[in-house]
Amino acid sequence: MYLAEWLAWLAYTDPKEERDAFEKQHKKSRRKVIYESDDQELIEAAKKSASNTPKSRGPVYIYNENVLEMRCGMWEAKRGLISILSLAIIFMIMSDMYIAARSIRILISLHQDYQGEPYGERIYSVLFFLTMGVGTLWIYLKFGLRFTRFEMFTSRHLLVRFNRTTQQVYLHRPKYCGGIVTLPWHGVTCSGSDKKYAAAGSLGLPLDLMWPPSFTGRLHPELVYVGKSVNNFTEMQAEWEFIRRFMDEGPEGLPRPHITSHFPWPWQAFTPQFEGLTHYFRRSSRITKVGLILISPAFLIIGTGHWLSLMLCWKPRWPKIIREAGLPGKPLPALTTIDDHPLHIQERLRENAYLWEARPGKRPERKKRISTRRRKNEVQTSAPEKEVPCDTHLAGRPGT
Repeated sequence: MYLAEWLAWLAYTDPKEERDAFEKQHKKSRRKVIYESDDQELIEAAKKSASNTPKSRGPVYIYNENVLEMRCGMWEAKRGLISILSLAIIFMIMSDMYIAARSIRILISLHQDYQGEPYGERIYSVLFFLTMGVGTLWIYLKFGLRFTRFEMFTSRHLLVRFNRTTQQVYLHRPKYCGGIVTLPWHGVTCSGSDKKYAAAGSLGLPLDLMWPPSFTGRLHPELVYVGKSVNNFTEMQAEWEFIRRFMDEGPEGLPRPHITSHFPWPWQAFTPQFEGLTHYFRRSSRITKVGLILISPAFLIIGTGHWLSLMLCWKPRWPKIIREAGLPGKPLPALTTIDDHPLHIQERLRENAYLWEARPGKRPERKKRISTRRRKNEVQTSAPEKEVPCDTHLAGRPGT
C-alpha cells in the first residue's frame, strides 16, 4: 500500500554516494530536463475547466462546505499480498515458540518427577524450535517488519484533505514516507487537466496531483495519487474537475459523493481488487476473459489479505491544527518546509535538490529535422536520357 510513497521518499533522501555509484553503473539513464515554462504551463492548464460532468468516484470520507477528504496512494486498492506473507511468517514464529515452550514445560515436569524416562529428544526439540523461533523473529524484526508496516500496524489509509477556506492541501502519510505535509492549493498540477499531461499507460492508475519544488518548500516535487483507479481518461477528467471546482468555486452545483466509512467492512477490501480493470475486460479477447475468470480465486485471496490488513491498522488521525483549520478564530497551519525535518534529512534533501531543479526560462524549440534521404517514389533520370526522345513520341512525327 505504502510501497510507492516509500520508494519516492527514498529517492528524495538517497545518499549522494549511493546515487553516484548507481549513475556510474547505469550511464545510459538520463534525467528528464524540466524548464520553468513547463511547470507554468502545467499550472495554467490546471486552472482551466477539464470536464462538463464533474464527479468523484471516491472513496470520500468527509465532504462539507469547507473540507473534502479522499483516499490517496498508489496501489492502495491492491493491498493484501504483503499482509498474507507477513501473517504467515508471524504464524510460523509463534508456532516455533509454542512448540519450544511446550517442550520446556515437559522437561520441567520430567525433572520434578524423574523416573528414568529418556529426555534427549525433548532437549533437541527445545533447542531446535527455540533457535528457529528466536532466529526467525530476529531476522523478521530487522528486515521484514518495515515491509509489513506498508500494510499492517500503521494508518489504515493514506488521506488527502482539501480545505477551500485555507486554500491548502494536507497529505497524511507515515513518517517513513515523508510524514504529514501541508501544501498550497495554488501551484498544483494534474494529469487530468489535459490528455497530453497524462502518463503513457495511465489507465488503471488513479488521478495524480503534483507540486513542483518551488511550491513544496522541501526542494523536491510532491506527488500524490487520488481516488480510485480509472478505466478511461474521461473518469480522470471528471474526478479532477470535481476537486478543482470544489476548491475554486465551492460545492454548489457539484453532485454529492457517497461518504465512505473508516470502519473496515469486508466489501471495502474485496471490491477495490477490480478497480481499473473494466476497460481490460471489455476490450480483451475471449481467451483473456477466460483467464481472468480462472484466476479470480487469486483476487479472493488478496481480498482476504486486504481485509486482514484493514483490521490490523488504525484509523488515521490529523493533528489538531489541521482538524480545526478554517474554523473561526483558529490558526492557519504553516506550510511544510525543509526545516521541519531532522538535520540529516535536511542535508540529503539539499544534496539531491539539483535532481528536481527546473532550468530558468522557456524550453527551446526543437529544430525541425530535414531528411537527406531521397524518397522512394522519386525517379531521377540522367541528363542524356532527358535529351533522347522516346520511341512513342517519334512514332507520331512526320517522316518517321
